[in-house]
Amino acid sequence: MLELIAEALVFIFPAYSANAVPVVFGGGHPLDFGKTLKDGKPIFGSHKTFKGFFAGLIVGTLVAVGESFIFNYDILLGFALSFGALLGDLIGAFFKRRLGFAPGAFFPIIDQIDFVLGALLFSLLISPPTPVISIIILIITIPIHILTNLIAYLANVKKKPW
Repeated sequence: MLELIAEALVFIFPAYSANAVPVVFGGGHPLDFGKTLKDGKPIFGSHKTFKGFFAGLIVGTLVAVGESFIFNYDILLGFALSFGALLGDLIGAFFKRRLGFAPGAFFPIIDQIDFVLGALLFSLLISPPTPVISIIILIITIPIHILTNLIAYLANVKKKPW
């Protein structure tokens, strides 16, 4: 079982990295240019920025490059996972805005898995994981996400522990 968990972590690590980096390197101009839809709510919100998106994409892909030397990892897969994770997070933000959640507000389950679902969806284009690895990724992501966000909060990297 530990081998499967390790395989799952290696597979999804570029997506985890891409999702985490905007917290540190984000800021600047929002991806939605501050625009709203007819409902008067932002498309994504002020927390989703060009700088954060591209920093996440670059770092996630660089993680895949590093993994390619150690695990013979497919760099294109790492790029797809990173891009998918960032798009999944944007889709989660879009739905949070529609439901009236402010940027940065806690939305259980969606906050923890939207990026992973996006990453797994984009992996289908390159090299999808087995169903078992996909399930393991979904299961381990929730506690990992909660723990890493708490650590980032305690380290004063994030303003909220989620």
